[in-house]
Amino acid sequence: MSCLSRKPCRALIVALCAAALCLGAKAAEHITLRNGFELDCVRHESLTADLTRLYMTGDGNYQDLRSADIIRFETLPDPPPTRVGAAVAPTAAQPTIAALHQLLASAGTAHNIDEDLLASVIHAESGGHVAAVSRTGACGLMQLMPGTAHALGVKDSFQPDQNIAGGTAYLDSLLKRYKDDLGLALAAYNAGPGAVDRYRGIPPFRETRAYVARVIREFNRRKQVSSLATVATNVGPVRRP
Repeated sequence: MSCLSRKPCRALIVALCAAALCLGAKAAEHITLRNGFELDCVRHESLTADLTRLYMTGDGNYQDLRSADIIRFETLPDPPPTRVGAAVAPTAAQPTIAALHQLLASAGTAHNIDEDLLASVIHAESGGHVAAVSRTGACGLMQLMPGTAHALGVKDSFQPDQNIAGGTAYLDSLLKRYKDDLGLALAAYNAGPGAVDRYRGIPPFRETRAYVARVIREFNRRKQVSSLATVATNVGPVRRP
């Protein structure tokens, strides 16, 4: 995702895999990286000409990055004041299995994507929890990043129908971009298309490679259970018949 585009902030250096925005912190700067990722931090400090420190939270948690990996910093506007007693984040009821199946079937039909693939992405992204929020701010069932959700017209990423519709649309765009190559599309969903294009394939990030394998393994398990595939190591058809 990012909440879609997907979603996660992994830079060219391994250290960025650990960079995260703590939910209780007030982000003040938005950072754009050369590999296509974006993240927020409280503030930054130039340690040397080649090294920049990002303070991820107000309590001193930081992450050091190469200055060359950073394109720009932008100051974030102050959020609107929260009413006393108002919820910090929107909430939605956990859908029943039947309701979730219907949402996946509807989104799969709209974008000609196998609903078992969508279920496998949700399994890997959020474990099926509608209120899931990652350390980097990805939200909901398919873990949409705020910027991606906005671009897709998703107003509330915690609403299952909106989240699934937005996440499916984004996955569809990635499958089209990579000519239905499931491995590349999933890698882009996890690490961003910029990273996939830069490495001309699945990026050598441990987390991304594990994510792709996990989704494909779950996808094949579901196809095998439903008797639509016979060998667990063979990737089932991405598109609906």
